[in-house]
Amino acid sequence: MMVTRKRIKTHPAAVLIGFMGAGKSTVGKLVAELLGVDFTDADEQIVRVDGRTIPEIFDQDGAPAFREIERQVVLDLLTRGGVVSLGGGAVMTPAIADALGRQRVVYLSIDPDEGFVRAQCGDRPLLAGDDPETRYRELLAERQDTYTALATITVDAGAGNAAEIADAVVTALADHLLPERNTP
Repeated sequence: MMVTRKRIKTHPAAVLIGFMGAGKSTVGKLVAELLGVDFTDADEQIVRVDGRTIPEIFDQDGAPAFREIERQVVLDLLTRGGVVSLGGGAVMTPAIADALGRQRVVYLSIDPDEGFVRAQCGDRPLLAGDDPETRYRELLAERQDTYTALATITVDAGAGNAAEIADAVVTALADHLLPERNTP
C-alpha cells in the first residue's frame, strides 16, 4: 500500500508537546524531514521575535511576561503549516491549550529520571535553585494531566534514539490520518 502525504498549509501537520528533556526539538526536526515539511521550534521563534534569550526574558521581565510572549508566538505558529514544537510550559496557558484542541498534538512522554538527566544539560530558568531535580519532578507532575488531555497521540520519548522516536511519531500520525475502515 502506498501512502502519500500532502503538505498541510492551513495548520501544522503535528504539534509536539512534552516536558523538558523529552526531545521535542530534536525529534520535531526529524519528523518534519520525514514528512517533507518545515519545522519551527516555538522557543527559537520567541528568541527571534523578542531579541533576547529565554533566560534573559525570565530574568529581566519574569515568567508572566515570558508566557505572554509565548502565547502570541504560539498562537501565530498554530496558523501555519509544518511541524511545531512547543516549550514545556506552553500548554499551561489557557489560550494555547484551547487552540491545541484543533490540532494533531503529539505528546512526547518522558520518564522523570531520564528527562532530568537530559534537561540539566541546558540553561533552564525554571530549574534554577537549590534542588533542580525536585523542581523538575514537581513541574512534570503539575503538567502531566494537561499533556495527556491535549494529546492526540502519545509516544514514549525514552523508547529509542531520536530517529526511532521520529519514526514512531510519523507512523502514529499516518495511522491517525488514515480513514477508518467499515468492517462488516
